[in-house]
Amino acid sequence: MRVKSVSARRHRKILARAKGFRQARNQRIQVAKEAVVHAGAYAYAGRKLKKRDLRGLWIIRISAAVKKLGVSYSKFIAGLKKEKIEIDRKILSDIAIHDMETFKKVVKEAGFEFTPEK
Repeated sequence: MRVKSVSARRHRKILARAKGFRQARNQRIQVAKEAVVHAGAYAYAGRKLKKRDLRGLWIIRISAAVKKLGVSYSKFIAGLKKEKIEIDRKILSDIAIHDMETFKKVVKEAGFEFTPEK
């Protein structure tokens, strides 16, 4: 039985990870290896950025919802902290989008009176 080289196995692995890359990046080992390493670094950084981006999105959604009720975002969050209401921004955003009545109750609990929408 013939012994298959370890380097060939490594090369196959790298080329498998580089599948879908353009030009030499999915064919030549040296170029593919560099592309795969960089892709991994970008993916790692992207996973961290995703968290930051989503938090920003939630804040924008909450801000828009409380603005409709005549309250600023910063005062709303300060009111929640003062009343010791611990609902995270992801959940607040979801409530603001899908259930405005409940969101109005949360705003009221945070100590804000608002005029009904016209």
